[in-house]
Amino acid sequence: MRRVIFTPKGGVGKSSITCNLAAVSAHRGLRTLVVDLDVQGNATEYLLEKRAGEVRDTVEDLFEQTLALNFLSKKSPESYVHATRFANLAVMPAGPSLDVLAPRLEARQKIYKFRDALRELGKRFDRIYIDTPPALNFYTRSALIAAERVLVPFDCDDFSRQALYSVVETIQELREDHNPTLMFEGVVVNQYQPGAKLPRQLLDELEAEGLPILPVKLASSVKMRESHQEHLPLVHLAPKHKLTEAFEALHEYLHSASGGARRAV
Repeated sequence: MRRVIFTPKGGVGKSSITCNLAAVSAHRGLRTLVVDLDVQGNATEYLLEKRAGEVRDTVEDLFEQTLALNFLSKKSPESYVHATRFANLAVMPAGPSLDVLAPRLEARQKIYKFRDALRELGKRFDRIYIDTPPALNFYTRSALIAAERVLVPFDCDDFSRQALYSVVETIQELREDHNPTLMFEGVVVNQYQPGAKLPRQLLDELEAEGLPILPVKLASSVKMRESHQEHLPLVHLAPKHKLTEAFEALHEYLHSASGGARRAV
């Protein structure tokens, strides 16, 4: 199963959601891979304690080799996978020059190469989580073409709402042109304040429009910032914390018979 977490709006906890869902998956015994396509490298630093640029053999190198003419010099996608200190959890780290490389990849029409690599990695991993940049660029499109499911983080403001509409249109377009099996699993509400009127009103409006708001919502907590600082996903840092339990419930919902593959857009 290949899942991409994407929204063009920054600051909504995309990398945190990606890494913590993946950590829950690995903690439950599933062979899990996180692929970091964001040049900022937040997922890389969170799980490997290294910044983009401090790691060799990255996802950037995987893309770079698709431009090479010498087939014999190419390495398998698994060569770019790094083990973490957590059982069953691995990372394909970001590279510092992903943005520079993107125009060359687009010019050479390499949009399907990432899908081919993840299909090969799917023989080794049960779950693959893809963290994307907060922009609809070459890497995001590559991820959406390669993925089977999409989660959209949402932080209950009007900017996030407009970004959500943009994602829905993008998914529809890519389904028609490149990936007809891509499923929109739903909207993950993050930094939720249950006592506030505006978030509840906004979510009611989105549900009335038919958008799939997932029932498990993630509250704002200082524990997440502590998790980043310690480079420990919540399931390891604070297994009994309410936010940890919310991530576990979200993971369970997504992989339950009723929650998995909720809908096509």
